[in-house]
Amino acid sequence: MKLCFPLLLCLAAALSSAFVISPPHMWTKLILTHHWPSTFCSMEKPACHPNISYWTLHGLWPDKGIDCNSSWHFNSSLIEDLLPDMKKSWPNLLSPSSASFWKYEWHKHGTCAAKAAYLNTQHKYFSKALELYHKLDLDSILKKFDIVPSETYYKLSQIEGVMEKFYGVKPKIQCVHPSKNADFQMLGQIEICFDPEFTLMDCEKHFTMEKISKADFIADDKASGFSVCDLNVPVYYPPLPSNT
Repeated sequence: MKLCFPLLLCLAAALSSAFVISPPHMWTKLILTHHWPSTFCSMEKPACHPNISYWTLHGLWPDKGIDCNSSWHFNSSLIEDLLPDMKKSWPNLLSPSSASFWKYEWHKHGTCAAKAAYLNTQHKYFSKALELYHKLDLDSILKKFDIVPSETYYKLSQIEGVMEKFYGVKPKIQCVHPSKNADFQMLGQIEICFDPEFTLMDCEKHFTMEKISKADFIADDKASGFSVCDLNVPVYYPPLPSNT
């Protein structure tokens, strides 16, 4: 019985510490989002034509908050050392020489991620996104298990199965549906999720997202043209368009 009081103190301290790290307004999940350039560019009018045949970063998104600090302006000079990797791993597919894409991601998502002390500068935010992107190495993992761009369709379960087996968690896989009655869907975006300690987690595990944030994310998906892939529709993983 003598151990009870110290044990209670330890539990109270742990709970108090957890509250400091994750207050009620704090996000509970980070979503590392990759997109497939061939699919993305096929949706643009006029279409873009990047010579990129690997999955690139779309963003690192907390599950709570949008545009959390409009006065915190993006400054590319603060991430100058990251720019070579940014241009390769997190390219602006529409305008390769412009920093507008990174500016947009910082204002919309980075300023909210920055509620965590370990992401509270532009350099911390962008460098962590790059670090996670390289650690996951999604493009290589898909290739390792023979999930490669092809004119032959895949089953969604094949792609999900490979990722769940390797990463041990459930990703969110999104597609573009060319038309309502199309006999295929185009693989376009893959989200892989982390908890605040950067441990992999199922992307649909937590349902604590504030209603406004959830609505914003759903609207963002629809605006981008991506939606969760249909389990019963064949998946087209489009190769890099050939130059004609």
